[in-house]
Amino acid sequence: MARILIAEDDPQIASFLRKGLAANGWQTVHVTDGEQAEQYGCTDDFNLLILDIGLPVRSGLEVLRSLRARGRRLPVLILTGRSQVHDVVDCLDAGADDYMTKPFRFEELLARVRARLRDVGSDEPRVLTAGPVRLDLWSRQVTVHDRDVTLTGREFALLETLIRHAGRVLSREQLLSHAWGYDFDPSTNLVNVYVSTLRKKLGEDVIETLRGFGYRLRTT
Repeated sequence: MARILIAEDDPQIASFLRKGLAANGWQTVHVTDGEQAEQYGCTDDFNLLILDIGLPVRSGLEVLRSLRARGRRLPVLILTGRSQVHDVVDCLDAGADDYMTKPFRFEELLARVRARLRDVGSDEPRVLTAGPVRLDLWSRQVTVHDRDVTLTGREFALLETLIRHAGRVLSREQLLSHAWGYDFDPSTNLVNVYVSTLRKKLGEDVIETLRGFGYRLRTT
C-alpha cells in the first residue's frame, strides 16, 4: 500500500486530504511545518509528498530545494493557494513533479496522485469492480454488465467514491466531500441530481437509497 506524506498547516484541508486519500486506499502521515516535512521526506517511508508552499518554520519551497539537494527523488505534488506564474515556475525549477492550486477538485487531485504513484510503481489497483460495475482508473472507462458507459468527470468521481465503499452506506455529506472537495456547499442537492443521472446510465438498481442515511452501491 502506498504511503503519502501530507505537509499542510491548514487543519481543515489536512483533515479533508487524509480522509479522502485513506478512503481511496492509501496510508497518510500529516505534518504541519517545513522542518517536519523535510525530516520525514528524507526517509524512505513514503511514495509521494503533497507539499504546501506556505508552511511555518521552513517554506515548502525551501523544503523542496533541500530534498533535491540531498538527492532525494521522492515525487512531490505542490498544493498551494499561490497561482502566479513565477510561483509555478519556481517550484517546477526546484524539482516539483506537479503543481495544483487551492481551491481544488478532489477528483483531479486523485488523478494526479495516481499518475505520480504509477510513475514510481505503486501497487494502486488500476481496475475497481463491484457487482456488475467495472471502473478502470487509468483509461476512465466504465462498464456495466459488459456494456460501455460514458460518464462526465464528476459522475466518474462520484461512482469511484461509491465503488471504493461498495456495500457501505455513504451520506450526502461524505459523497460531497469526496467528489466535490473541501469547500462544498452542504445545502446543495448536487448529490441527488448526480445519483439520478448515474442511475439512468448504469441502471436503476445499481445505486440504492436508504432514506435518512444516504446511498449505497449494490455488490450483487
